[in-house]
Amino acid sequence: MPRKLSILAPDWWDFTTLDEEILNDAAKLTPGDLLQLSREGFKVIFYNTLEDFYLAEALEYITSWKQASDSQPAGICGPIGPTEQLPLVARIVNELQLNLSNAHFWGMDEWYLNGKEVEVTHPLSFEKADRELCFNLIDKKSGMPDSNLHFPKADVNEYINSWESGIRCLVMQGGQGDTKHWAFNDPVKREGKFRDAPPSPSEYRKLSTRMVDLHPVTCIQNARTSAGGVIMGIPVQALTVGPVQTWKAEKVSIWHAGTHDNPFGQRLTALMISKKIIDSSVPMSLLADHPNVQFNYFRGGLGVCETEMH
Repeated sequence: MPRKLSILAPDWWDFTTLDEEILNDAAKLTPGDLLQLSREGFKVIFYNTLEDFYLAEALEYITSWKQASDSQPAGICGPIGPTEQLPLVARIVNELQLNLSNAHFWGMDEWYLNGKEVEVTHPLSFEKADRELCFNLIDKKSGMPDSNLHFPKADVNEYINSWESGIRCLVMQGGQGDTKHWAFNDPVKREGKFRDAPPSPSEYRKLSTRMVDLHPVTCIQNARTSAGGVIMGIPVQALTVGPVQTWKAEKVSIWHAGTHDNPFGQRLTALMISKKIIDSSVPMSLLADHPNVQFNYFRGGLGVCETEMH
């Protein structure tokens, strides 16, 4: 029996094509239930204040970079969304006078427009945000060369090669979008060989850094969070780190502040990862097979999955 059509975008796969029992089970989860979803390889952590939440996220940069050495360079892959941790990273580096000469950073995604990555001067540029909110604020005495910053470009080869060069990626951070993606690993279009079923987990896991077409819901979300709802200015394609690179990261750390995905989505992916319900219509669920995943929640951003009239 063919799977049902998405109620969000019928020409695409997404979480609304899942069995309703899974969706209903996710909606019933209480905060206490979420904590109980921790298992070997998957850890759920709550933070009671946003200050603690973003400081903990920033400290993942610091602890990763402190492990970098001349004989073993190391780093972290980080998102735009959330971004509040980035100025904290720069302040901590400067206060502790850290030596970052062997430390690396990978940006995880970038907008794609007119056949190439957007210019760093573009107001939506993720590289621009990383530099302005963090790296331009770090004291030059830290010694981090610009060549240690790796951002995806339309020609993805240099970026992919940086993952193959022997540099340890200790942590890949991420947020979670409304389509349950990390980076821009969105569900795919419902066409061709994927008309009746989404890619199998093994097929999706083979995807490397690439240019992708964005799910309409992702475009709507980014218009809401970054452009005041003006969707006409949001590109419909992007460059994204892939599952291939994600599995090279020793840890995947996802940060739920409650400002990107909603209360239901924050519950759904945790349930699927914990119970190893893997389906590429919910890309985040593929992390169920990663050996070290951590979900970090701001307790005040969990909300409830109940009807509320506004």
